[in-house]
Amino acid sequence: MKRNIVITGIVFGIIGWGCQKVETPPQGLKLSLEKATSDINTAISKISATKGYQLLTSGSNITSKSEVVFKDSITLGLIAGIYDYQPDSVKHYHSPLYPYRLFKKTGESNEMIVNLPEKLIFHCNYLHNYNPADSVLKNNFTITASDYHLYYNWWNNLDYKLTAGLTLDSEDLGSMDISAVSNTYKDQTYSSGYTFPGGYNISASWQTGDTAISTFALLQNNDVLLKETTASVGTGFHRRERQYTLTIGNIDIKRGYGLDSIQVYQDGVLQKTAGAKITDSADTTGTICNKRDILLTFDDGTTAKLSDLIGPALIELRTLWPSLHDMYFAENVVDYIAINIYYNSR
Repeated sequence: MKRNIVITGIVFGIIGWGCQKVETPPQGLKLSLEKATSDINTAISKISATKGYQLLTSGSNITSKSEVVFKDSITLGLIAGIYDYQPDSVKHYHSPLYPYRLFKKTGESNEMIVNLPEKLIFHCNYLHNYNPADSVLKNNFTITASDYHLYYNWWNNLDYKLTAGLTLDSEDLGSMDISAVSNTYKDQTYSSGYTFPGGYNISASWQTGDTAISTFALLQNNDVLLKETTASVGTGFHRRERQYTLTIGNIDIKRGYGLDSIQVYQDGVLQKTAGAKITDSADTTGTICNKRDILLTFDDGTTAKLSDLIGPALIELRTLWPSLHDMYFAENVVDYIAINIYYNSR
């Protein structure tokens, strides 16, 4: 009896060991790409339905009232406090761009906390063009800047930082982080990012110099869904692409100096029977967000265009890409508020 029990135990042990050794085979390139592009479309669909997306893409069509530009420096310490939108119709002549005091300090804080009506946020022209009727609107939108400075001296001489959280009716809309340093036209670095509730993050960065590098990325909980990096050399019309990498999930597509052809990697492994062709609709360095497409050939000989696979998301990506580069919201809302507070508190 004991002998049978021992044998039975050994058999089950062997079966159990065998089960542990069985691993799920990796997905093929085609299935991996389909899943990765599906994840991108899901992410962009969720992002584009948020108020944060509206914030990022608002302000691009704002009309300027003057050619006068701000040439001064502001630190967070100069504008820290809690402020409510309470316009004062009495004119102040510190600057023709900011003739009205729009915000009243209502409390102390080490951060710049500003409460104002959402109408002035999602339609920036209302913020830039004072209307007495707006003073009765509810201050239901809050900007909380935990880090901010704007050092500006002359043309192409800038040091800028903004870290801020945003809420509407106490609901979290996400946060933004921007950093920019510019000494000359050939010496600039810039990065901007927005984190949405739910873990999605989009970011863009670039730097100039002998080699200019630009990056655009979409992440979910620090996992890369999409990342595009371009390195180019030269200036103006003579600039040429030196290296290009597109990451989609666990797939990397690379073209660059020293490579005989465009290479496709899956989980870091070069796919020897798969191929890719990069096409641009113009004779300029491209991005999938503007003028670039990629035709992939899979192991079974079938092909697919990247633009078809992520077609539903491309419209939003092509809107988010310039919005991150220009950061309309930071310039036309946060900076406008900060400068207004700065001028009218002196």
